[in-house]
Amino acid sequence: MPRAEPESKVSMDTLIMKFGGSTVGTTSALTQVLSIILEEHERWKRLLVVVSALEGVTDALIEAARLAQLGNRRGYRRIAATLRTRHMALAENLPLGATERAVLQADIDRLLFDMLDTCQALADRRLNEDYEHPEHYEAIVGVGERLSARIVAALLRQNDLRGVAIDATDLIVTDNVYGNATVNIPLTRERILAHLQPMLDRQITPVITGFIGSTVGGHPTTLGRGGSDYTASVLAACTNAKEVWVWTDVDGMMTTDPREVAEARKIPSLSYDEVAELAYFGARVLHPRMVGPLRERDIPLRVRNVFKPREQGTLINREGERDRVAVKAVTSIAGLGLSARRRGPLAGITRLVDDILFRTTGSHTEVMISSQTSGESFVCFVIPTTAGPDALHTLRQALEDELPETPEAGVWTARPVTVVTAIGNRLDQLNGLTARLFASLNDIRILAVAQGPSNCTLSFVTEPGDAEKLLLQIHNFILNSD
Repeated sequence: MPRAEPESKVSMDTLIMKFGGSTVGTTSALTQVLSIILEEHERWKRLLVVVSALEGVTDALIEAARLAQLGNRRGYRRIAATLRTRHMALAENLPLGATERAVLQADIDRLLFDMLDTCQALADRRLNEDYEHPEHYEAIVGVGERLSARIVAALLRQNDLRGVAIDATDLIVTDNVYGNATVNIPLTRERILAHLQPMLDRQITPVITGFIGSTVGGHPTTLGRGGSDYTASVLAACTNAKEVWVWTDVDGMMTTDPREVAEARKIPSLSYDEVAELAYFGARVLHPRMVGPLRERDIPLRVRNVFKPREQGTLINREGERDRVAVKAVTSIAGLGLSARRRGPLAGITRLVDDILFRTTGSHTEVMISSQTSGESFVCFVIPTTAGPDALHTLRQALEDELPETPEAGVWTARPVTVVTAIGNRLDQLNGLTARLFASLNDIRILAVAQGPSNCTLSFVTEPGDAEKLLLQIHNFILNSD
């Protein structure tokens, strides 16, 4: 018989709060974080904090790991020095006592010296073609969260909370898909019951690193871009949390990216299905895999602005705004378009693209849009945001190299495209609204259109040069439909 999963004893009065990179990178933002934690500590029986790396730090660490792979010692040492300067300056400017500051500065130095040792190991072994080193790469990339967890924990201790930085490598058990690992929930729950729950019972506030985990054998892994959200939802599922709050620098889930469209508005409520599609099709606020563990346990999620803590942000639950049938948001995401003067099965090219993307980024091609006529085929593969910013270029280059050597896949021409997706509730029942939406796009070339099986999405594939105009027209349609 399969072993039954142990049930958590943690009270339902448990709150998980995740703070993103933009909320922990400055003294003013950390002042807000501290105020929020202190207030919620008084209201909840148990409080768990998850933190991301400071904004931009993970990108710098990825570059350091790549330079180490190339044997560029000067390059990765320069990055380590820059990171040390930034984190030390932040520690120096925080309202900490002399002892707490000294301990924090020693922790920063230790973590960065360990990172340099790992970079050195990577550089020393790069000439050995048989040497596999993904765990070294992962260890380097995950240092940012370990640094920020210690900064936040020190700030809590200075303010009379029992804050302890916890490395999620000791809690989060994953598979060995380095760079985009999937969490093993049952094993993770066992670890949490054994190691984390005793801390909660002693009224300790754990500050847990997002983004990172480890295999059963103890090798470090990462959960893909934005993986701290995923960490928070896994912790919620494993502790039977009452709610999860994601704190960021925007007012909630928005009608589109407010960094690109000033007229973007906050959406008060969304369903799990709607927010999962938003995250997958390019909304940068949440990790695409965050929703699954919450949906399974029916745990509500709020997305809130750390600089406006009195506002409630966006509530995400099973119902959303069930009675409001409308297009609510629009996103855009990079894709790879493939064209061929042929018809017939698409299995060969689909398998090849998936194999290459998984081999180069650790991600699978989860969404595909295709259309065929009597003599032509067009296929679009969505490039997941978790695959990183270079994934499209890497995939296209590898595909162009391998297609000539894979005759069974056929002769295809590859080019970048953009997928612009309208997201809402029960779009399959909005034929009139959908018709008006199409009418508003009459001067834009659309390469393909697909309605998702969740009835929450209507995706348009277009040329990258037309994507901004398409997104703005759909966004104007959303605003004018309210």
